[in-house]
Amino acid sequence: MTSVSTAPAKDPQRRAAWAELATDYVHEHGLIGLSLRPLAAKLGTSNRVLLYHFGTKDQLVADVLRTSNERSVAEVASLEPSEDLRSAVHDLWSVMEGDRCSWIYVEAAALGLFGREPYASAVREANAVWIAGLIAHLEKSGVGSAVAERAAHVIDAAFQGLQLSLGLDGSLPERARSVDDLADAVAALA
Repeated sequence: MTSVSTAPAKDPQRRAAWAELATDYVHEHGLIGLSLRPLAAKLGTSNRVLLYHFGTKDQLVADVLRTSNERSVAEVASLEPSEDLRSAVHDLWSVMEGDRCSWIYVEAAALGLFGREPYASAVREANAVWIAGLIAHLEKSGVGSAVAERAAHVIDAAFQGLQLSLGLDGSLPERARSVDDLADAVAALA
């Protein structure tokens, strides 16, 4: 398995700033069909400057995916401890439901399933960081390590399924019922 390695940054601070701005742009416009020229124009620079800092478009995309995932994990980390495992599912879903980062992940994961790089490697790396963030929240909420790890994987898989099956037009009552059912199922793991 190949991984998208981080190219040495010509100016690490500038590259990080561009990655943040590019992530904002991708959250607004989506990842699929991303073109450097419109992105650069929106950022007030040129595609050549972006390529200078990132090396390739693929590396810029990998940095955007990493930045987006870091934002999602930071939102989870900022949650107060949940009352119990059932509440944790609802608290974590509240992050997913309002998080544009998760839609970027879904786009990248879809492309990664076909083995397209940098998506496959970036998503693989993001998954490990995301699961660690879920486990940390569950442990912070008083869930034991073994149960937290099992629950995190179940929660993650179910959230991905909810995002794909209910999509943007999923009914709110149906979605809420599904999250309630998930919370009951995950609570039974304890």
